[in-house]
Amino acid sequence: MLQLNEHLCFSLYACSRAISRLYRPLLEEMGITYPQYLVLLSLWESDGRTVKELGEQLDLDSGTLTPLLKRMEANELIRRVRSTEDERVILVLLTEKGLALKGESDCIPSALLSASGMSTEDVSELNKTIKELAEKVIQTSGK
Repeated sequence: MLQLNEHLCFSLYACSRAISRLYRPLLEEMGITYPQYLVLLSLWESDGRTVKELGEQLDLDSGTLTPLLKRMEANELIRRVRSTEDERVILVLLTEKGLALKGESDCIPSALLSASGMSTEDVSELNKTIKELAEKVIQTSGK
């Protein structure tokens, strides 16, 4: 039987927690949480996503995503509007304040790169490998 530190799942978990600890003070300076940062990243890529699209991209159910979006709206980072084409669809749009945070967030990837001691290419390759693993596990598990 493998020891705890030999399990890939534990290594990924520990790495994720370490990265979260690294990000926390940077995100606190911006006045946002890590899940809010993920929503903003998605919207900076493509503003006006639907709640459903965000949920699928971030792998969050509506019970988690809706309160998160409500807090972001209360903090004037986003606004939610009904689609004019289908009123059942809610679009999530960046506000000026949410868009302004994009420039402030530039330090986050560089902080990880600096802390890792790895090259941009090495981090990119590692990310590619992790995504391939996740995709295979998802296919196998039926999600």
